[in-house]
Amino acid sequence: MSRSRSIQEPAGSEWPALLFDLDGTLIDSNYQHVAAWSEALRSAQIIIPQWKIHRRIGMSGKAFLKELLRELPRRKTNPDLDQLEKRHDSIFRRSISRLSPLPGANQLLHHLARHRIRIAIATTGGQAQTSLLLKHLDLPRSIEIVTGDDVEKAKPSPDIFVAAAERLRAIGNCIVVGDSVWDMLAAVRKSALGVALQSGGYGVEDLERAGAFRVYSDPADMLMHLEQLGLPGT
Repeated sequence: MSRSRSIQEPAGSEWPALLFDLDGTLIDSNYQHVAAWSEALRSAQIIIPQWKIHRRIGMSGKAFLKELLRELPRRKTNPDLDQLEKRHDSIFRRSISRLSPLPGANQLLHHLARHRIRIAIATTGGQAQTSLLLKHLDLPRSIEIVTGDDVEKAKPSPDIFVAAAERLRAIGNCIVVGDSVWDMLAAVRKSALGVALQSGGYGVEDLERAGAFRVYSDPADMLMHLEQLGLPGT
């Protein structure tokens, strides 16, 4: 990431810090988000094909809605975006207890922690929803958590990753790990190395076109290939 902010890295930080997205990267939740958005939109008599919703998962709620609604024929009234977000969150929350970590997620985090590599989870979800999701993970004690409540602009703005890098005192020495093109675009905007996982449902070409340096199928696949990123392997 850019060194425009003068933040010193802690002594002995030989490895880059890793900034992880959460939904679709560590937790298998993207398709539940698609279903929740579809139901929320239908409750407002807005019918949008689910594939179009999926292609924007990973953006912030309001940016996501504005872009989707722009494609629809002109409506007599504009929907309340805040109410649609609240409706989505309420529907999605019902599915959280049934979610699971993606293969290798816990093992990857603990392997990195054992090697004293700085780790943060940087998610655009709010603190309340994030707390529920994190119960599915066995988190190392040293991990930092940054949520959408901590920044003004959500992805594809890079603010969430900048905030996480600052929390780790790792500006200029970060790898962003995400599952969407929006994660990769946010990483590129701050000159961070972007590593993408296909576990969110995006294709390799889309992720590489958005700036991914490497693409792996899921956290387990990434764990097997850490040497490609200049990190200690298993």
